[in-house]
Amino acid sequence: MNAPTQNEYLLLISGTDWYSRLSPEQLQTAMEHFNGWFDRLGATGKLKAAQPLAREGAVVTKGRVIADGPFPESKEAIGGYFLLQVDDIDEAIALAKTFPGLEYGTQIDVRPVSTECPMAARARQLAPEEQLATA
Repeated sequence: MNAPTQNEYLLLISGTDWYSRLSPEQLQTAMEHFNGWFDRLGATGKLKAAQPLAREGAVVTKGRVIADGPFPESKEAIGGYFLLQVDDIDEAIALAKTFPGLEYGTQIDVRPVSTECPMAARARQLAPEEQLATA
């Protein structure tokens, strides 16, 4: 596995639209928890970027659009991301475990940001062998 770039980790948040089933009071409480978590994470200096993602979009394969969003048939969707700069994956996981959305069934994919695309690494590894074979 390639080393993370400057210890960067991407937290991909996925889940359903669970918030649409909350009462106004429950929604306000949830928002306070989320905003507090976000503010605390930002205050540590470990948060590099974060954005929510709209449910609208498209899925493309082999140059064609398979589905146009929004995706009401989808039970889960990636709802946003957080880009962290932390010491290691254990710290990224520890921070992910504190995400308030976990209480509501969301899940978080914690991924290191790599220094190199796996395809480029493979091409680089094979290049010397191919050059020797043709020489």
